[in-house]
Amino acid sequence: MDKLRLGIVYGGRSGEHEVSKVSAANVLAALDRDRFEVVEIFIDPRGAWYVGGSRAWLRLDTEGKAVFCAGGGEVVCDVMFPVLHGPYGEDGTIQGLFEMVNVPYVGAGVLGSAMGMDKEVQKKVLRAAGLPVVDFVAFSDREWASDPAAVREAIVGGLGFPVFTKPARLGSSVGIRMVMHVGALDAAVADALQYDTKVVVERAVPAPLEIEVSVLGNDEPQASLPGEIRPAHEFYDYEAKYVDPDGAELLIPSSLDAPRAEEVRRLALRAYRVLGLEGMARVDFLAERDGPAYVSEVNTIPGFTQISMYPKLWEASGLPYRELLSRLVDLALERWRRRNALKTSYEGGRRLHRAAGGDS
Repeated sequence: MDKLRLGIVYGGRSGEHEVSKVSAANVLAALDRDRFEVVEIFIDPRGAWYVGGSRAWLRLDTEGKAVFCAGGGEVVCDVMFPVLHGPYGEDGTIQGLFEMVNVPYVGAGVLGSAMGMDKEVQKKVLRAAGLPVVDFVAFSDREWASDPAAVREAIVGGLGFPVFTKPARLGSSVGIRMVMHVGALDAAVADALQYDTKVVVERAVPAPLEIEVSVLGNDEPQASLPGEIRPAHEFYDYEAKYVDPDGAELLIPSSLDAPRAEEVRRLALRAYRVLGLEGMARVDFLAERDGPAYVSEVNTIPGFTQISMYPKLWEASGLPYRELLSRLVDLALERWRRRNALKTSYEGGRRLHRAAGGDS
């Protein structure tokens, strides 16, 4: 059987560029090389594309296939696997490119990716569907610049303290701060606005259990057993995730009792379906010790580093890393085949064009 040519896309124009490189290295090491011929596609921080170390650009051939031109040669990829975190990789933009050139790709589609990336939109959609989310306030850089007092009042009056300030469309805890009082708010907002033009401020859940569930599938998604993160830092920040080897303790399975574990798995699947996700996602929760569990956020391209919970949870649930990657490619092909069975032209439109005197 011929190998599938799998394009691993990583790097990107994002504050999570370095994390993407680490995730990609782990994916490349774990892929089944008996099944896949791998093409590494690197996007530098400026947005330039490289294949095999040479600058590359994308075009369509006469059969409509996506072709990468680089170093005087051409490479056709059968499936694309974006291992990109943050803007221009996880937000629907590159997914839209793949849709335009009609190439199968791993992970959520355009709309699901966009909602998964934008924490404000995501939370509003989840809340409208009846899922529990923590109280929050969102505002743009222009709103902050024109009337910061009104924004502060909305935060103080609506949320109180402590709160977390976050760039609305980023991940890996980049630009996130825990704010204990109003005097520290301006600096935290300024930090978040370095990475995005919109900020989300969330009420802090007191001493929460930080729970994560991995979800896999298209129309019939499955949820892993829940895992738990116990950060050694004030919260699970970038340093705790990627820099400090003792920054957090990962518990797999989590400390939740059986009924609560089943409840967060159910909520994870509901969130996945409500956002119209496909392929994969990691759903994060903040659970009160003796109270409800809130959906914190959904990550449509979760980390694949050595310490990342998404593959670890699936391994603990009986699906090894290598098989997980193969399954993700299968899901991409399954979705692509279904969509390509749909019509993309309308005969009635041609008849109307001819009746109006147009060329047939």
